[in-house]
Order: sequence, then C-alpha cells, then structure tokens
Amino acid sequence: MTDTPDSPDLTDSIAAFIAGARWFGGKGRDFHVTGVRRLGTVGEHPGVVIDLAQVTYEGGDTELYQLPLAHYPEAQERLEHALVGTVDDPDLGPSYVYDALHDREAMAHLLRAFAAEESAGALGFHRLPGYDLDLDAHSTRFSGEQSNSTVMFGDDSLLKVFRKITPGANPDVAIHEVLTRAGSDHVAALYGWLEVTAPPGSGEGPLQLAMLQQFLRTASDGWDLALASIRNLFAEGDLHADEVGGDFAGESARLGESLAEVHRVLAEHFPTRRRPADEMAALGAAMTSRLDAALAVAPDLEPHGPALREIFAAVGHLDGIEVQQVHGDLHLGQTLRTVKGWKVVDFEGEPAKPLAERLLPDSVWRDVAGMLRSFDYAPGVASHSLGNADGGASQRAFRAAEWSARNCSAFLDAYIGREPTEAERTLLAAYEADKAVYEVVYEVRNRPKWVDIPMAAIERLAHR
Repeated sequence: MTDTPDSPDLTDSIAAFIAGARWFGGKGRDFHVTGVRRLGTVGEHPGVVIDLAQVTYEGGDTELYQLPLAHYPEAQERLEHALVGTVDDPDLGPSYVYDALHDREAMAHLLRAFAAEESAGALGFHRLPGYDLDLDAHSTRFSGEQSNSTVMFGDDSLLKVFRKITPGANPDVAIHEVLTRAGSDHVAALYGWLEVTAPPGSGEGPLQLAMLQQFLRTASDGWDLALASIRNLFAEGDLHADEVGGDFAGESARLGESLAEVHRVLAEHFPTRRRPADEMAALGAAMTSRLDAALAVAPDLEPHGPALREIFAAVGHLDGIEVQQVHGDLHLGQTLRTVKGWKVVDFEGEPAKPLAERLLPDSVWRDVAGMLRSFDYAPGVASHSLGNADGGASQRAFRAAEWSARNCSAFLDAYIGREPTEAERTLLAAYEADKAVYEVVYEVRNRPKWVDIPMAAIERLAHR
C-alpha cells in the first residue's frame, strides 16, 4: 500500500488509535501500520479526511481499516476525548487530529455530500431516490457497537461506518439496496452509501466505506423485548408462559412471518441454486470438524459427540438443497420491533468470515436456526442474571424451557406455515447443533459460568 501522507508521527498516532479502538479485530496480536492511503477529503474547515490504514500482523497477513479524521490547526477542547494525535501532515500541515465521527462540524460535511451525491477525490456518494435528508440535523456518535461505528443525525438518519474494509461489495449495502428498491417493510430503508471505485482494469471490487439509512425512531431491540417477557414470566410464579401479560409468542410469530418475507424477496433478486450432494457432504464434514476442534476446548461435549456426529453426517446424505442470499448471522439482537412491525438489521453476515464467503448463497435454515438458538438462549441469560439468591433457580429452569419451546414453535410455525420436510428437519437440526457447539466454546473461553446454557441445548438436540 502506498503511504500517501508519509509522516511517521501520523503512522504512530494511527497505530495507537487503532490498538485501543473497540472495533479493532486484531486485539491481542502484534501488528504494525505499514501504510496509510488517503482516499479523499470531504468539505473544508474542517473537512473529513478519510484515510485507509494497512495493518500488518506477525506472519505477514494484513487488514485494512477506515479512519475518518478531522484535522485542526489548534486544539479543540470539545473533542479532547476523541484525539488521535498531533502530527505534521504532509498535505494539511501541523494538525491536531481527531476521530471525525465525534465532530458535528465534520459530520455535517458528510451529510451534505450525501444529499448532493458529491465526489471528493476517489470518494463517491451514492443515493437512492425518494427521501430528502434533514441537513439541519445534528450528529451524535452511538457508543454501543463493536465492529463498526454509527452516527445518528437527529432522528432522521443513521450513518454506519464500516471500519474493517475488504475490497468488494459489502452485503449490508447490497442487501439493503435490493430490499429498499423492492419496497420491503422489514428493513430500515437505505438512503445511500459511500464507496471508492476500483481503477478500471484493476480487477478489484469497490471499497464500500459507509451506508446511510433510515433511523427507526420507535424501534425496540428484539433481544431486550424477549428478556422483558421472560422476567415477567419469572415474576409470576404460578402462571405458565401463555398466561402472563408479557407473553411473547405473538411477537415471535410476527417475526417468523417477517423473516419469511425477507427471504422471499432475497430469493427473487439474488441468485439461487441447488447444492449438490458433494457440497452437502462437505458441509456435514465442516460441522464435524468444528465439533472435533471444540472437544479440545470443551471436553464436556464428549458424551454427546457420537449423537452430534450422526446429526452432521445426515447432512451429507442430502442432495439438491436450495440455497440463496440469507442474513448469515441472525439472532434476536439483529431485530428491531417498531410500530410498523419487525425489522431485520445488519446484513453483513458473520464478521469472522471472509467477505467473499459472506456473499455466497446459503440455506435459509441457517437463519432460522440462529433465531431458534436465540429464543433458547434468552431465558438462560435472564435466569443467570437473577442468580440463586431466592433459591428459585430450578423452577426458573423449568419455566425458561417452557418459554423457549413456546416461542420457538410460534416462530417456526409462522415462518414455514406448514410441517417441515424430513430434509428440512435434518438441516435445521444440524445448523442448531453446529451453532450450539460454537456457543459452548465461546462460553468456556469467555463466561464459564454460562456454559450450562448451550450445554443444555446440546443435550436436548443430541438426544431428541
């Protein structure tokens, strides 16, 4: 990578900034910033300077991270918390450099550039028709994210800034564009996106840097709503899940219907195909391989190993399974409930997977399994948060299982609208078990006291 702003102090400041950022995916690994490419500057005094930093790890593998920065000739007390460093920039001179996403003046330039569909150097702002942006809306940095960064413009729109950049179409942009143009009611409408187009003849895809979309004013997080329902159930010691005022089954059914509609539209606008027997065998083998790796981390899985291997082997006997564009990382935390119904968000897929893999067609049952695991996980998390101070853990475990079964059934019945075929049952069981194995490994490594939640699912899935 060409280091366009060739300044050692800039590179050092960027390295320190990246290392401390929540969105940096290489925490715990030794790295160096081996190049900084300036993609362009949007606006003036201060503009938003968009740099692309190349991170090189020991061993030689590299990643690209986007850095929208604001350069000031003097220190800005209001932005002290967002200081990246002080540098002598070859293009801009001596500067105090700040993370531009915290700077309302800088972010106003980006919003106006979207409205005007400007070009700034290699940067291109693209818009979808049908919505006029509120250019007077003030920006507010949202602090709750991990892998990306989001800025809210009043209650009008959201700017999602992708931090780790991979050349090629970002599925979050591509899928939102298709669903927005199709008039889907189950996503936040896409207003536009920012990208750098690859030079002609390079053979590379674009660098998609950010997307601007509808702000869902009335939205409530699906995970939070589920937890509230479960706590309501736990508070009513003598009632069943279908008897309490916070019963969630109706919402689960509506969510199932919403996902089915999203899948239908995606199948209409993205390529679909049938996965032959050799690919299904490879899928089953990959699941088995992940189980083998998990056993080294979580030996408690061993008694269930034979049954799990049988579930995964059954996938290899399937043939002609239809695949299409899916969400790829679906759970309750990727859903929002609004006054106009459920919305599905964050179509980037699993962040750990390469971009090319996230763009490949997959089975809709992967998404369904992700939701079922989420419905099963929520009551376990709610129960753990209460501890056992009142001695009611065993009763809560029974009621948690009741809540999970009720909501899984409501969601699945509404999603499919019929009895699943034998092949669909086989696929769903395998995807659920594969996800539960992943969860066991995660909890062993991060929250050992919670490992009983996915282990209970493993026992149920392996021996039903």
